Amino acid sequence: MKLNRICFLLSIATLMVGCQSTNATENNRTDIDIPVQSLSYEQAVKGPTGSIITEGYAKAIANYAYAWGWPMVNMHNRRETFKQVPYQGYMGGAMPVAPINYLTMLSDYVSPNMRDVAHPNQDVVYGFGMLSLDKEPVVIQLPDFGDRFWTVMAEDQRTDSFAQLSSIYGSEPGFYMIVSPEWDGEIPEGINKVFRSSTDLAVVIPRVFMDDTAEDREAIQPIVNQLGAYPLSEFTGVMKVTNWKSLPNIPEAKKTKSEKKWVNPNTFFSANQLGKVLEEVPPLPGEEAMYAQFKELLVQAKENKGLQEILNNVANQAETNIVEPLFRLENVGKEINNYWTRPQDNGRFGTDYLTRLAVAKSNIFTNDVIETSYLYQYKDERGNRINGNHNYTLTFKKGELPPVDGFWSLTMYNSNHFFVSNEIKRYSIGTKNKEMKYNKDGSLTIYIQNEKPSEDKMGNWLPAPKDDIAMTIRAYGPKESMLSGAWQPPAVIKVK
Repeated sequence: MKLNRICFLLSIATLMVGCQSTNATENNRTDIDIPVQSLSYEQAVKGPTGSIITEGYAKAIANYAYAWGWPMVNMHNRRETFKQVPYQGYMGGAMPVAPINYLTMLSDYVSPNMRDVAHPNQDVVYGFGMLSLDKEPVVIQLPDFGDRFWTVMAEDQRTDSFAQLSSIYGSEPGFYMIVSPEWDGEIPEGINKVFRSSTDLAVVIPRVFMDDTAEDREAIQPIVNQLGAYPLSEFTGVMKVTNWKSLPNIPEAKKTKSEKKWVNPNTFFSANQLGKVLEEVPPLPGEEAMYAQFKELLVQAKENKGLQEILNNVANQAETNIVEPLFRLENVGKEINNYWTRPQDNGRFGTDYLTRLAVAKSNIFTNDVIETSYLYQYKDERGNRINGNHNYTLTFKKGELPPVDGFWSLTMYNSNHFFVSNEIKRYSIGTKNKEMKYNKDGSLTIYIQNEKPSEDKMGNWLPAPKDDIAMTIRAYGPKESMLSGAWQPPAVIKVK
């Protein structure tokens, strides 16, 4: 009787194996074959089956979809904007723009008025081009840079780097080609190398180092005038030359204080936004089930206005609670010493969705981690937010400048991660500034303040706006001690 009672109480837990006898001897038999059946992977359901999506489940999936898809919707909308660009020129007189599959270069440092890409630098001459590789491959034309540091960043829709074109790789002058995932055409004679993007959408951004001198501004012009990108159908094997200074300005309808808004929460969960991303970006291994969930969400929301409203509310809350806090550089990457933070995998995010989102929000289009290290600072040595109403110093000990094979800089930003005009037009300081003076002990002190310092400190002055500020150390061509974390940045010291 006791054994029968146990069988009864445990009937649910033992449903598959049963409890079919009260005889202890029978229960101990080993000669009974119990058939075991399980579904094969091929037989198992691969995704949603049309089951009703409840409000709670919708919110759970939607939050994740928003964080996952935000960078790629951002990229999609940038390309849609570039599809409207009529010719090569400078949007609002500041941002280099071109029709799809072409490139436009600047001829000097980027203007403080540019608001298309947050967190720019003032050490290089930039270029910019949006690509649609499904139309045709694109040729990248590289001049002879001599000893000058340079890199041409090429990233896919996930903002992962896929091309190695830089002085640090020893890339030769000549012609290179970028192709789509599906392209299998013939490689023309004269092409040095082919790089394949994982998505049809790609972006190309050259960066060419320039000293902050009139002499180097003149010397760099014939070099950047030979930098270009254009459709394969226009490739002749002969270097094209463009006088970038001659390009026109393109009027801009609206000016903004912060970066232009590239993602709209109210339209994110639609066929033309997240839906397009799910079509344009192939899933990485293991993402197939996630894609199926996101697609089902959009399918049911199309037929259910109540569900669509729930998704829009989630998107707006996610923008506020998930995305906006990641704009703050103190939340980007890993915290190291003295309150500096740094991403560990910029340009090769893969399935690191958090860092990819944080970088896309705060400073999209970072170079590959092997090409550039980024170190961000919001705080002084006591952990207080740095502000241009106070004076600060940053001192590198003798022999402890950022270890690079290329160049380094410290860049100043306002709270929106853009430049604020100042009387000496200096927004970063570092290798490019030949007038910097070292201390008697061989150390280097940078003076971070709003007011002009004494004359003997002018060469080491980084002007700061009277507002909350942010600073970034860039290390181009980082050495192993920078990549490994063996080198650590000093603290920002508030002057009392």
